[in-house]
Parts: sequence; C-alpha cells; structure tokens
Amino acid sequence: MNRTSKGKLLWQLFSSMLYLSAFTFGGGYVIITLMKNKFVDKYHWLEETEMLDLTALAQSAPGAIAVNASILVGWRLAGLVGMLTAVIATVLPPLLVLSVISLFYAAFAANPYVNLVLAGMQAGVAAVIFDVVASLARDIFKTGDWLYILLMVLAFAASFYINVVYIILIAAAVGIAQGLILGKKEGKL
Repeated sequence: MNRTSKGKLLWQLFSSMLYLSAFTFGGGYVIITLMKNKFVDKYHWLEETEMLDLTALAQSAPGAIAVNASILVGWRLAGLVGMLTAVIATVLPPLLVLSVISLFYAAFAANPYVNLVLAGMQAGVAAVIFDVVASLARDIFKTGDWLYILLMVLAFAASFYINVVYIILIAAAVGIAQGLILGKKEGKL
C-alpha cells in the first residue's frame, strides 16, 4: 500500500471512528452496530464474519467494548498506526465531553430537563442493543452450525443464572476445543 492510499485509509478510519464516537450514545454495543454498518456494509473493509469475530474479542477483553473494538479494527486495517488512529478517534469525543461536564457537573445533575432527556435516550439505547442482538443472532442462524446455535441459546439462558465471566470462559473453551478438533482433522496440528 503506497503512502497516499494508506494516508487516505487512516484519515477515513480516524474520521469514521471520531464521528461514531461523537454521535453514539449508549456504550459499546451501540457503536459495534454502527462500526459494522460503516466498515462492513459501506466501505467493505471487513467481512461480516470477521466483524463478528472482532466483536466477540472486543467483548471478552477487559475494558470498554468501543475502545477494544477500535483497537482490533484499527490493527486489522492498518497495523499499529491504524490501531493508534482508531483509539485516539474513539476516546477523543468522550474525553472532551466528560471534561466539559465535569466543569458544570452541579448544574447538569440538578437540571430536570437533562434528566428527562437522559431517560428518553435509554429507550433508544435499548432499541439499538436489541438490534445488535437480533443481527448477531441472525448471523449465527445463517451459519447453520448447530454448535454455534446451541451455544448462543445456552449462553442466553445461562446469563440469567450464571455470571457472564463464566459464560465467556466456557464459550472460549468450546471455541478452543472446536479449533483443536478441526485442526487435527485438517492436519494442521
């Protein structure tokens, strides 16, 4: 990749992540959907299955999902420079907003209109999270792999009774075991 095209890619990555981070309210699950729309559907930089894998990694790593996803997407697209570009663009808007809010915290906290706006935004966030879940479930059902479908259903049911950390560890163990079994069958191990 020449310098011009890499510079263009980095600028598109930076401006996309800055835009998504600045205008996304509701956390990592919301931004993941918008990243998929931008990087898979619009730019075709990633495949849908690849974005699904990056999402799973971002969710299972410690830290904010949005930052983890930006690290993985940036690394995948442009290595270390892409990772740094995506992370800076992702953390810049919340950092600026929180800096301003911290200066005027008392006024914001006591304002009933701000509280009403935030309460209304929760409904929108719930709708976007539902869209993410439905989209990811649809993608898993499209694979037709009974193990993935069973794991998804069991993980959902278990989330009501078991700590999410254990569900992630069990799902990771199943994935590792499946990879080892497939690797042995294909002669890669």
